[in-house]
Amino acid sequence: MTRMLPLAAIAAMSGFAAPASADDPLAAHRWKSRVLVIVAPEGGDPRIEAQRREARARRADYAERDLVLVEAIGTGAEADRIRHRFGIGAGDFRVVLVGKDGEAKLTEAAPIPAARLFSTIDAMPMRRDEKVRR
Repeated sequence: MTRMLPLAAIAAMSGFAAPASADDPLAAHRWKSRVLVIVAPEGGDPRIEAQRREARARRADYAERDLVLVEAIGTGAEADRIRHRFGIGAGDFRVVLVGKDGEAKLTEAAPIPAARLFSTIDAMPMRRDEKVRR
């Protein structure tokens, strides 16, 4: 099951972006949002809730960085497409940071602490340009 959490609404995306590729399950986010993808074989994994808690606690920081949260939990077509996109096995837990360009920037087998996540994003050239413009 893939599901966009309400946290995604904080990105305040405007308009509709044409998919970059019909095969890319995250194409709608390209050039609009960075995506933090949680991939897990089943919903009971405590690492999922740990990453969710971190996201809820840092909502304003996510919004400032145009960061949305997407989950690919369990089985289902969308979850399988996301796993395939990033080469993640059906039984593996991963958290993947995807840049606005659609490329994976950071992949971990455990929840990513906010400090590491934000320092990675803040070091990106596009993010540095955004900070100057804002």
